[in-house]
Amino acid sequence: MRSLPAFAAAAVAATLLLAGCSASTPSTDDATSSPAADAVQCATDGSASKAVTVTGDFGALPTTSFTGPLNVDTTERTVAIEGDGETIDTGMTATVDFTVYNGTSGTKVFSTLDAGGTALQLSTDDKQYIPGLLKAVLCSTVGSRVVAVIPPAEAFGDQGNESLGVAATDSLVMVADVEAIIPDRANGVDQPAQDGFPTVELADDGAPTVTIPDADPPTDLQMETLKKGDGAVVGDGDNVTVQYQGVIWGTGKVFDQSWGTGGPTTFQTTGVVKGFAAALVGQTVGSQVLVVIPPELGYGSEGNTAAGISGTDTLVFVVDILASASA
Repeated sequence: MRSLPAFAAAAVAATLLLAGCSASTPSTDDATSSPAADAVQCATDGSASKAVTVTGDFGALPTTSFTGPLNVDTTERTVAIEGDGETIDTGMTATVDFTVYNGTSGTKVFSTLDAGGTALQLSTDDKQYIPGLLKAVLCSTVGSRVVAVIPPAEAFGDQGNESLGVAATDSLVMVADVEAIIPDRANGVDQPAQDGFPTVELADDGAPTVTIPDADPPTDLQMETLKKGDGAVVGDGDNVTVQYQGVIWGTGKVFDQSWGTGGPTTFQTTGVVKGFAAALVGQTVGSQVLVVIPPELGYGSEGNTAAGISGTDTLVFVVDILASASA
């Protein structure tokens, strides 16, 4: 059975850049850190990042050269192309393309710009990611290409990352193209409510509260568009970034949501239950959709015990569609 949206498999690029891929916890205790122990602030340039030569157009695979090993004590960042868009700040979610190299050997580790790759939807306050990645992107402007040199302590720690060919002593060199800022809530035009559907009230920050009708749930999949966006159409198999809340029809209980639990989340439409995917594919970015999912298009007769969902439960999701990219 496919998983809930929050548990769906992330994009490969995101997985490769998680701090959890290492057995150690990277340190953020350095000159650029905030006084708050868990804060991450933007990096500044230095001799190592300036020593990396990058050519090529923004949004295209870069040509990168440097003489390794590049060793730094804290992440350095140099702006290769200066964008004129909004500045990335803590709490924002940005679409970023990455090309990453081993700072000792110069070998390319991976790139989201390779054939079949997809940009990372990066939440800048998500401490799952390696600290050097966040330092490289924070304070950059949309449209910028930045070059970062990241020490092991702000990458994969003292265990390195064997699957990527990164030793415990290897720094990383990263070229990051900051493509866009993703809003944290749907910004489409309000649509008329339909009779018989659950009602949705939004808090000031966009978080929904769903009220279930005092009636039996429908036996088939039903959905309505609460806000209509004018962005790209979500395709089958796309990587979609959303805010969502899931409620059980019979009890009104919220069993899963992104609101207040880490913010927007990204997953592939093929990695969620059928009813949830049906509510996304064909919709436009910026839309808010309410979908009522019968058991056979949710978790079937087995339900989902971990989420408190029985085999007869009808599910209601409110979904803000914030971004979509082809996988």
